[in-house]
Amino acid sequence: MPGPHVIRGSVSLPEAELMWRFSRSSGPGGQHVNTSDSQVELRFDLASTEALPAVWKARALDRLSARLVDGVISVRASDHRSQWRNRETAATRLASLLAEATAPPPKQRRPTRIPRGINERRLREKKQRSERKRGRSGRDWG
Repeated sequence: MPGPHVIRGSVSLPEAELMWRFSRSSGPGGQHVNTSDSQVELRFDLASTEALPAVWKARALDRLSARLVDGVISVRASDHRSQWRNRETAATRLASLLAEATAPPPKQRRPTRIPRGINERRLREKKQRSERKRGRSGRDWG
């Protein structure tokens, strides 16, 4: 694998904690598919890893709780004919999934106040429009 798969900053996926499994893949490859194990399943034990800071780990466990099985996250790749390229794809997917799950929450939006002058002008124009429309009725044409 070309280099460590960086999650964010200086934090990367430790190769020793990655569990690889290979199986036969459906998809492109013709007769070659029947003889080679090109599908890749990459598993990472998120619950017991020490590679992530505690805050990131808690955030990832919370956000990925629906995808975890006993604290382990699993990613599959069978897009390519080559097992090597599928390994790269799976590792990249896992790194991006963890990067997204460990990202800090966005800043909370502070609602803006409407300036008093704008609100007064809106009410004044609304009243003028009301007077104009009321003046169009033929009541006073006696």
